[in-house]
Amino acid sequence: MRRALELSSSNLIILHNHPSGDPTPSKADIAVTRDIVNAAKPLGVTVHDHLIIGRGRHTSLRDLGLLN
Repeated sequence: MRRALELSSSNLIILHNHPSGDPTPSKADIAVTRDIVNAAKPLGVTVHDHLIIGRGRHTSLRDLGLLN
């Protein structure tokens, strides 16, 4: 979040990979995403998506309905 504020960003897309190759979000992925969204809101930063990259595939938490 600090880096987003340093760059005067008003929007974020979070991205990380799962070295296992399975892009299914873990419970920790979902919880951390919610924490980031909740921290960003009062600062005027919108989290548009959290993408998880796996072996030749990806998962969007927005598409799964996990981002409000």
